[in-house]
Amino acid sequence: MASITKRGSTWQYTVSRMIDGRYKPIRKGGFRTKKEATVAAAQVEADIALGTVGMKIDIAFAQYFSDWYQTYKKDVGAITLNSYKATYNKIFEHFKDRPLQKINKRDYQNFLNDLGKMNAKCTNRKLNGYIRTCMKEAIDEQIIKKDFTRNVTITGSSGKKSSEKFLDYTSSQLLLNELHKNIDKGIENIILILALSTGLRYGELIGLCINDLDFTNNRIKVLRQWRYKEGGGFGPLKTEKSERTISIDKITMSVLKKHLISIKNNPANEHSLIFFEPTSDISVVTNDRLNDILRSILKRLNIEPLITVHGLRHTHASILLYKEISVLYVSERLGHSNIDITTSTYAHVLKELRERDSKKTSDIFEQLLLE
Repeated sequence: MASITKRGSTWQYTVSRMIDGRYKPIRKGGFRTKKEATVAAAQVEADIALGTVGMKIDIAFAQYFSDWYQTYKKDVGAITLNSYKATYNKIFEHFKDRPLQKINKRDYQNFLNDLGKMNAKCTNRKLNGYIRTCMKEAIDEQIIKKDFTRNVTITGSSGKKSSEKFLDYTSSQLLLNELHKNIDKGIENIILILALSTGLRYGELIGLCINDLDFTNNRIKVLRQWRYKEGGGFGPLKTEKSERTISIDKITMSVLKKHLISIKNNPANEHSLIFFEPTSDISVVTNDRLNDILRSILKRLNIEPLITVHGLRHTHASILLYKEISVLYVSERLGHSNIDITTSTYAHVLKELRERDSKKTSDIFEQLLLE
């Protein structure tokens, strides 16, 4: 039990504490009122009960983050792991060896503000998410008491507008027809056809193998991705839900069947890759080359915006949603870990559909009354 005493015009608390059998009280004075001293003493007693009094304060923010992700994030993919490493580098660059316990919310906000001058807001939001998770662990370990990442403001450029990430239906139709007219002019056109027709990620596309194609049922199995950022080789998919089997239209499947004739007997294609490219350093067509080819075609057709290959994934999903395919199926087809990711990513599309559905709902009940 703490004792509260008055010393001159201020108040002081004394909290009893035993260390190794010896009495070592904690005293602090200078409080204006007895109530202030009592509240402060109660906090000290709570800290003693939790074992946080006398804690070391020389744990560097950057070092703690590094130790944390190397301990708890061993099962993430190589790309995600690189994101954690990049986050560590940014923390160290800004805070150096500054102790975690000496960083407050304003310090951390200044860190985010500096990043906001260089990065897009979505990039900084992801970085802050990594650090927030780490700080929850630091609180659980009683290394810090307060979460300085709570309620911070994420800054940065807005990045591309939602409408700049995908093509509309008419533009998609023009592009797909152009790609089919030129399927004999390069493997890139076939990859782009499949990207638009399936919504597969780039790593998933180039990681497809011959045995993944089911020509009887017109389906493709997505079981792995190609480690294009690490020089090649197979790697795990982004999430567990990314492993999936999706249906493909007959025309696209016939294009793939014709393409296999030229590559299935190539002895250099030891992994039986569908899109094997012997002249490439990573054994497949690079993402940069695909982006260049796609943008050159879009320019030739006077189509805007000039999206990337990943934009074909967004285009695929947007077309399905516009055609009233359920969000649940679109989410499963894209391999999203949960439907919330789908609804948040395509909120702009769903908003337009909601307005259309509102009108349709009114019409349904008007017709019900007339019938």
